[in-house]
Amino acid sequence: MLHPQARALLDLMEQRGIPPVHTLSPQDARRFYLERRRITQPAPPEVAAVEALHCDGPHGAIPLRLYRPLLTGGAVPSATPVLVYFHGGGWVIGDLDTHDTLCRELANGAGVAVLSVDYRMGPEHRFPAAVDDCLAATYWVQRQAAALRLDPRRIAVGGDSAGGNLAAVVALAARDAGDLPLAYQLLIYPATDMRRGAPSHTRNAQG
Repeated sequence: MLHPQARALLDLMEQRGIPPVHTLSPQDARRFYLERRRITQPAPPEVAAVEALHCDGPHGAIPLRLYRPLLTGGAVPSATPVLVYFHGGGWVIGDLDTHDTLCRELANGAGVAVLSVDYRMGPEHRFPAAVDDCLAATYWVQRQAAALRLDPRRIAVGGDSAGGNLAAVVALAARDAGDLPLAYQLLIYPATDMRRGAPSHTRNAQG
């Protein structure tokens, strides 16, 4: 059984005539995903600051967006914990704008900076392009922490769906490498089981 909020969202999308993602080209799916946020997301909350950044990746610059949280009490810490966030979208759709509201909510709700990563996606960029970009961005945060007023001892990774998969992969790679200590993982319905054999996959396969 779907949660009533999820059911209401699916019903709304059907009423508005939003086509199923799998029936669209990647380009059209990206456009619809971006446009539908106007009816499926709340207004983006105010944060203390938003900065457009980029870091060097294995195949060029990776666009980034850094959100600084609104903090009560007026004091600005010298080093803020940071969540490196990877958006969802099946490794094909999604970008910095589709997840702008969520990143703002996470920043304010947790009182941490959020760095959103615009990693390369398929089908134009095949595996492991997204993994390479997410790893590069996370290592970059560690190296640039002092300049960005971020705490290198409190770096977390997170993401939703495909982004949750990427966060888990980055965490495993960091653990194995031993040179990128991470404090936390935030995995929102992550894709972490390629077998997809749970009963819910059958119960909720349609509709």
